[in-house]
Amino acid sequence: MLGLRGSVGTVSEIGLRLLQNLSLRGVRVQCINIGGGVGEIPDSKRLRIALQHIHGIGRSRARQILAELSIENKLARELTGREAYSLREELSRYMTGHDLHNQVTKDIARLMEIQSYRGIRHSQGLPCRGQRTHTNARTWKGKAVAIPGKKKA
Repeated sequence: MLGLRGSVGTVSEIGLRLLQNLSLRGVRVQCINIGGGVGEIPDSKRLRIALQHIHGIGRSRARQILAELSIENKLARELTGREAYSLREELSRYMTGHDLHNQVTKDIARLMEIQSYRGIRHSQGLPCRGQRTHTNARTWKGKAVAIPGKKKA
C-alpha cells in the first residue's frame, strides 16, 4: 500500500512539473463556450454570424434571438457576463447541437422502421424529396461505376 501511494504521488508531481514547464506561446483562445451543452461560437465574428456556428441555429433564428434579448450585433468577445448568461438561457430553449442530431437520426430510423416512402429511400441511399435520379443524385448514389460491355454512342 505504501509503495503504491508513493508512486502515485511521484506521478502526480511529474505531471505538475510538466504542466509548469509547458509553454503556451502563440496559442490564442478563438472561441467562446456558451455552456449548457450548446457549444462554442467564434469570438472574432459578430454575434449574428457567430450564432450560426451552432448546429440548429440559422440566419433567421440568430436574428430572432438577438432581437428578443435586445443585444446589438457586436463582436462575440465583447459580450458581458450578463449578456452571455441571457444568451445561454435563450439558446437552451431551442434544440441544438447533439440533441438535434440525435432527434433527426431517430426520426429517420422511425421512417425506415414503418417502411414509408421516405424511409425506403433513406435505406436505399437515394434522394427522398422528388429529385431526378436518372442522371444526377451522385451525392446519394456514390461515384458512377462503368458497366463493362456497354459502349457509349
